[in-house]
Amino acid sequence: MKSITRPVVAIAGATGHLGKHFTAAFLSSTFQDKFSEIILLSRNESCLFQPSSSQSGVKLTARRYNEHNLEEALQGIQILVNTVGPAGHDFKTKIASALAQTDIRVYFPSEFGVDHCNHDFAHLEWQEKKKHFAKAQAVVTHMKVCRVFCGLILEDSIGPWFGLDTQKGKYTSVGSFRTPVSFTSLADVGRTVASLATMPAEKIPDVVHVGGDSRSIAEIAGIMESAGAGHIDIDCLPYDKYKAETIAEPSWRPVAYLWFLMGDGGIAHTPDFLGDDNDLVNPGQQLWKWKTVEDLAKETNGQPAKYVVWPRHK
Repeated sequence: MKSITRPVVAIAGATGHLGKHFTAAFLSSTFQDKFSEIILLSRNESCLFQPSSSQSGVKLTARRYNEHNLEEALQGIQILVNTVGPAGHDFKTKIASALAQTDIRVYFPSEFGVDHCNHDFAHLEWQEKKKHFAKAQAVVTHMKVCRVFCGLILEDSIGPWFGLDTQKGKYTSVGSFRTPVSFTSLADVGRTVASLATMPAEKIPDVVHVGGDSRSIAEIAGIMESAGAGHIDIDCLPYDKYKAETIAEPSWRPVAYLWFLMGDGGIAHTPDFLGDDNDLVNPGQQLWKWKTVEDLAKETNGQPAKYVVWPRHK
């Protein structure tokens, strides 16, 4: 697979919750001069804007796309990054079907979370991701498909929904509270993919695991205490019982599943567990500094999710 100098990259879902952080990463001074054009794909017409060019010469454009014009919208693109969220599974299937009619050489499917490939249970959302990957592989055999797993999103994960109730001074783990859990900030997920997109296609791995910071629940409690949270007690739920009850009936909601994965190493992107590709995408942190749990603690005085009411009632 011959490399392309300064390829054209497109970001699907570029204006969404995750996509906007990818857009910022690709447009940063670190990466933008590695591409000849950055195309923002959006189904929201109000988010489109006028084309522009930067001092580095990269061209920034926007295209409106939908299920009826995908083949046309994806023309002239060598790298496609898919950040379409979980509500868009049908649309993502249509994107996969359209790939064979394009010149895309590298495809990053919409993953950017936990590695769900080797689980011994079913989860409906993750099953859809598996189907999408299989579809993409089947329709285009010459294309590099790289799945990027980043663990939990740092800004969204230290809260009572995962038993980390800093405001009540109590953390609850499912199973071991000393197992590492990997967290990556939204910005660093975008930077990870931007870095991979600068590599020759033949050198991009099929699967990448990164974690901006890997900490156990016990370590997180200590970090938050030091940053101003006050004393935090730690309790444990029986792992086997909790998991059995959670997986008894497949669900679309991932929170309960993620909670027990935090205790069994299923979200540990470290050499002793799932592997760690941090130095592949950011050698020696020369491209950027990973955001850590300590950074989040300092920003929030040890009380992330301070104003969240939990549980939420409909």
